[in-house]
Amino acid sequence: MIKLYLLISNYFSRHLTPTRIFVFSFAAFIMLGALCLWMPFSAAQRDLKFVDALFTATSAVCVTGLSPLDVGTELSLAGQLITMVLFQVGGLGIITFSIILFAVMGRGISFKGREIAQSIFLHTPRHDFYVILKKVILYSFVIEASGAILLFLRFVQDFPAGKAFYYAIFNAVSAFNNAGFSLFSDNLMSYQSDITVNLTVMGLIILGGIGFIVQHEVLARLRGQEKRFSLHTKIVLVTTAALIVVGAVCFYFMEMNNVLKGAAFKTALLSSLFQSVTPRTAGFNTVDIGALTNSTLLIIMILMFIGASPGSTGGGIKTTSFSLLLLFIYNRIKGNANVNIGNRTIPPELVEKTIYIIFASAFCVCLITSILLLFGDSSVSPSANRAQFVEYLFETVSAFGTVGLSMNLTPKLSDVQKYAIIFMMFAGRVGPLTLAFALYSSRRKGLTYAEETVMVG
Repeated sequence: MIKLYLLISNYFSRHLTPTRIFVFSFAAFIMLGALCLWMPFSAAQRDLKFVDALFTATSAVCVTGLSPLDVGTELSLAGQLITMVLFQVGGLGIITFSIILFAVMGRGISFKGREIAQSIFLHTPRHDFYVILKKVILYSFVIEASGAILLFLRFVQDFPAGKAFYYAIFNAVSAFNNAGFSLFSDNLMSYQSDITVNLTVMGLIILGGIGFIVQHEVLARLRGQEKRFSLHTKIVLVTTAALIVVGAVCFYFMEMNNVLKGAAFKTALLSSLFQSVTPRTAGFNTVDIGALTNSTLLIIMILMFIGASPGSTGGGIKTTSFSLLLLFIYNRIKGNANVNIGNRTIPPELVEKTIYIIFASAFCVCLITSILLLFGDSSVSPSANRAQFVEYLFETVSAFGTVGLSMNLTPKLSDVQKYAIIFMMFAGRVGPLTLAFALYSSRRKGLTYAEETVMVG
């Protein structure tokens, strides 16, 4: 018996790499959430189909926001609370809560657990890792509580105090974790011109999407504890600000004669800013996404594909990957063999990982979009199917970026298409990280043969 135990223990210690533990933790938590949502007590009207329960659980744990059902009306209070727990834990990470739990119990964590957590939140290993991890939880709850208070002060004008308090907490937690779930049937379209709701939700989305190490460095700088930002923080802050401004300007000029036609300047400005922030990667909306022009949809898809920043609650290829790709192209055009920025050189292996992540992500998007088209409505004419192509591509990019925006397509998906989107949401949440971890942890030198060139470009 002891030999069998040692054999099993040795097997798992050799094969459960940090990457596999990271992926398995998400998969296990998704299945647990799906089983809970599948139970009769989670439904408000009719029992959920398992595929819908699995879809909603995956969307919540992967902080996506896509759902084949109306969370506010089709889930009971228990189902809504389960969903909120899923995207709260999914946003901060199962491993994070496990480490905090062990710390409270006075137990240490394994080297693998420490490696996973450091890889999630830190760009460089630090000796004050436990201090930062505790601050991650503290920052999260303080920011969520602050957002909930501001939303409560606004919602209490429309609803009874108890309902307003619950709606404020749910939407604040959802916004900070970039989940995109809302208890309102029209998401936040009813508050399109409301300054309090717009600024609060946008603030929560941005704070949740820039990454916890960036939050830590900014606060330390404001307190005078840090003299300078790391290169990572500089790239994240500059890229985030640039994408928000460029996205808002594009949205305004592309929709000024469409969904923004006749709107007051305040409403148009808030709508443009909100729809620029939310694709990165929150999923809330204050306008009808299905009514947008094709050019606007393309801009939103680009923003969704880029996503949030590393070590955050968001998905996508990440702002740093997008920036490194642009820097790589810029430096190569200038004739530089290395990627240089701010008197620093980015390690070549990091640039290689970035290109690999972007290519693998684009390949996944193409693959899942093809599956959605293949299992779409075959009775639709080719001309009508071209409109579906845009909807399917938008849905797939939204799932990959763990955004949650949809052209009202999600409830219409077949079961096969739902499983494809489930896979895309899961890959979008753990895929780029997993690829990076796998390249880092399993990098081995192989055989080298005689070189031979081929024509490219």
